Amino acid sequence: MEYLVSGPPILGAACHCADCREAAAQLEALSGAGDLRDAEGGTPCILFRKDQVVCVKGQDQLRDHRLSPEAPTRRVIASCCDTPMFLDYEKGHWFSVYRARLGPEAPPLQMRIKTGATRPAGPLPSFAGYPPRFMFKLMAARLAMMVGR
Repeated sequence: MEYLVSGPPILGAACHCADCREAAAQLEALSGAGDLRDAEGGTPCILFRKDQVVCVKGQDQLRDHRLSPEAPTRRVIASCCDTPMFLDYEKGHWFSVYRARLGPEAPPLQMRIKTGATRPAGPLPSFAGYPPRFMFKLMAARLAMMVGR
């Protein structure tokens, strides 16, 4: 698998929602998955605009994993090695790349989202839902796409 990313990340966040926790548990059972969840139980991802991510090698070996057939979110796996690559909320304009796929130079996380009533330990700010800063960054990325930047 080889991807080319042509722009900076939108944001780095660890998601603690029930769907991400369930999907991570299912995917971690695959032989090549490794740990998708961090020590606090979140799924660390780096978000990139869809128009700035291109698969340049191995596209034919990608397969989808969904929690249910009608789920709007697909987790994309490299079938050659059972490695989860990224999450695609199909209604959105971004890919959430599993941070572990980016290696030691991966951008840092900036927050934890969808933590509910729990407050994970650690230095990152935690939010029960989607904080305004998270939504603003997504909207700014969408606007940049619309104006061709």
